[in-house]
Amino acid sequence: MIQLYKPEDFKVVLETALLVAGEPMPLPELKKLFDQEFDDDTWRTLLDDLRRDWANRGVELVQLATGWRFQTRPEYQGFLDRLKNEKPPRYSRAAMETLAIIAYRQPVSRGDIEDIRGVAVSPNVLKTLEGRGWIDVVGHRDAPGRPALYATTKKFLDDLGLRSLSELPPLTEIEQVMDLAEQANKINDDPAPEEQPAAATEQA
Repeated sequence: MIQLYKPEDFKVVLETALLVAGEPMPLPELKKLFDQEFDDDTWRTLLDDLRRDWANRGVELVQLATGWRFQTRPEYQGFLDRLKNEKPPRYSRAAMETLAIIAYRQPVSRGDIEDIRGVAVSPNVLKTLEGRGWIDVVGHRDAPGRPALYATTKKFLDDLGLRSLSELPPLTEIEQVMDLAEQANKINDDPAPEEQPAAATEQA
């Protein structure tokens, strides 16, 4: 094992760990790399320096909700998509609108979502979003039937390239949330289904 003496040495180890990591790495995990103990300001300096080192490359170092990771810059993603043989998953407009409502109004019940959208929400829509890891049940409302309450997850923030919900666009720009999800995960919305305000249901 090599000896580390200079900040540049520590940055090389950080860079290596982050490049080979399959998931974002939180700071407590990064701290396991070294025997030395650094304060948070030193860690911030190391990571910010490393981020600047990659500033003019096709890959960037970003801080997300669950940690740090290297990712392709959005402007280059289209070229890499040409190498993929499988098509990205496709979600209905109903699913994306439901996701946006949960993101801004969380925690919300299925009934809350139906009140806002004015149409019945298929259980499959919620199951699809749960399966993707974007939403989860965080509790139950103290009301008849104890309806489940849904909220977004840290994976949702990671996939959108955000650190916290405060970085979401303003509610008046709700369309941007759906655009962010589409860009971050290569999702192409299906045409919006014909909706009926009564007992109509929607497919994910």
